[in-house]
Amino acid sequence: MDVRPAIQRQYHAAMAMMRQTIERCPDQVWTSGEHPRTYWRIAYHAAAYAHLYLYESLDTIEKWDKARVECTYLDGEVDEAEAYSKQDMLDYVDLIVACIDERIDRLDFANPHCGYSWYPEVSQFELMILSLRHLHGHIGQLHETLIAHGQDVDWMGQINMNG
Repeated sequence: MDVRPAIQRQYHAAMAMMRQTIERCPDQVWTSGEHPRTYWRIAYHAAAYAHLYLYESLDTIEKWDKARVECTYLDGEVDEAEAYSKQDMLDYVDLIVACIDERIDRLDFANPHCGYSWYPEVSQFELMILSLRHLHGHIGQLHETLIAHGQDVDWMGQINMNG
């Protein structure tokens, strides 16, 4: 059984939900939250790691031209930073969505090493599952914040971008 189409559909569905958490976020909520876990920074963190884990390693990623590594961290000694605009984040989501199918097709799911030193015992296949769990955990955080402000996000079971 080829699991790639299922992983691709789930990545697309997760990114569609991520898009909604950005689009439906009231402007006053976008920069709210206690540093470093502001709404915009959680959205960026989740998107940045979803993008990163579509690549074999840090050395192979095709970075977003507006990427700011320092904004990916949500704990520890983290400097405050200017928020990405909602439009910048929507553009980033579009970039990620555009590369999902090709990137997943290129990954070696038989590789016992994911390529990231902070996960020394995680295979490339398991990293895809981990990445989806991570992404949905943060989508859940953002979604709960939206609900508290009278907004909601539609559940996406799967999205097939290949027709």
